[in-house]
Amino acid sequence: MSFPDRIERTVELAQPVEKVWAALTTAEGLGTWFGNTAEVDLRVGGEAKLAWESGDKATLIIERVEPPTVFAYTWPLYGVPDGDPRRTYVEFTLVPSGGGTTLTVIESGFAQASGDEHKAAFSGNTEGWKNELGELVAYLDGKL
Repeated sequence: MSFPDRIERTVELAQPVEKVWAALTTAEGLGTWFGNTAEVDLRVGGEAKLAWESGDKATLIIERVEPPTVFAYTWPLYGVPDGDPRRTYVEFTLVPSGGGTTLTVIESGFAQASGDEHKAAFSGNTEGWKNELGELVAYLDGKL
C-alpha cells in the first residue's frame, strides 16, 4: 500500500519577493508567523530554532539558501518520538508575480511512516500548513 508522500500549497501574495524572503528566513519573521520565537543561522547546515507558547519546540536544519528564490530545511517528522531520525524536507519557492509573489511550499518525506504514524504526520502537517500560511499572509499584511 502506498502512502501520500508530499503536501504542496501555492499562495499568491501581494508583497514583493524580498519582503516574503525576509518573512521566511529571519528570526523576526519566523518568530512572528511560524512560531512565537525563533533563532536563525541562515546558511546551508545552519539551524533555525522555533519555540511556541505551548512549550513545543522544533529545530530546522537548513538545506538550501538561494536568495531570494529558494529556502529549504528538514525538520522532525510530526508525531514521532523525540530523537527519531526521520525528517521531512520543506522547500519554499518564491517567484515574482506582477508586484507580488507566488509562493509554493512543498513538504515531502511522509512515506517514511506508515499506519497511524503516517496518518498523524500527514494530516497534522496538511492542517498545519493551512493555518501557518494563513498566519504568513496576516504577518505580511501587517495584521500580526
